[in-house]
Amino acid sequence: MTREDLDPTWQALRAQARTMQAREPLLRWMLDDAVLAHADLAGALAHMLADKLCTQAVAREPLARALADAFHADPASMVASRRDVAAIVERDPSTDELLAGYLFHKGFHALQAHRAAHLHWRGGRHGVAAFLQHRTSEVFAVDIHPAARIGAGVFIDHATSVVIGETAVVGDDVSMLQEVTLGGTGKEKGDRHPKVGNGVLLCAGAKVLGNIRIGDGAQVGAGSVVLHHVRPYTTVVGVPARMVREFAPVAASGPLPVDDPALHPRDPIAPRELIPTRERAAASHPIHPIDPSLVG
Repeated sequence: MTREDLDPTWQALRAQARTMQAREPLLRWMLDDAVLAHADLAGALAHMLADKLCTQAVAREPLARALADAFHADPASMVASRRDVAAIVERDPSTDELLAGYLFHKGFHALQAHRAAHLHWRGGRHGVAAFLQHRTSEVFAVDIHPAARIGAGVFIDHATSVVIGETAVVGDDVSMLQEVTLGGTGKEKGDRHPKVGNGVLLCAGAKVLGNIRIGDGAQVGAGSVVLHHVRPYTTVVGVPARMVREFAPVAASGPLPVDDPALHPRDPIAPRELIPTRERAAASHPIHPIDPSLVG
């Protein structure tokens, strides 16, 4: 038995791909190319991203090899990727299986392209990293500097116009929506971007500017502009953002943040044991329910 046979996320993706092939013959070759023709998640993800990011000057196959080599050389990146795709099912009420998140969520694609760019950046291949950033911005309308550090189980919903600066740090199990900016103020050099804690929710259009800390479990309302530190487990809204609520973390059984406050995460088609993110996230830090006033 290979390590891939013991990877529940990969096995769930393959099973769901075979089911979709039988149901949707039109997508047969796409599913082969994106999942079934590959031995493991790293290879499949590398080829799917290369297909989207390649150009006439940078061909698909060499790009796929560069991406796969980076993923295979850093197993932690694949752990993060598994948690990222599971987070989609956990937090997006409109997505009920891993395969849909893996194939069709451009926020997931942009995040995985960043993970590859970050690995190349750390390895000193800044040209390759910059190319991946550039193509990710062109293709997915998401601009993340390759040096930015992003944790696992991150969910970028809709994703269009998300910008994350060079010295930004994003913790585990963070959720953000479209048009979020983690940027500088324009008055600083060096370490000049936000540090976002675990389990934070950044609603649509939130702008967090400067080398400030967003504490674990905090919520930033839609369209807010944050210029100062935010304490853990508080809600801030407005321009400039101000604290409107402080709360205690809920028990580990509480729902993860979602972009529709009326809906809790639904069970995916795959068995729950194939979606391990929720329990791990809750064990590492409690996660609070969303404040309905944040999403407008």
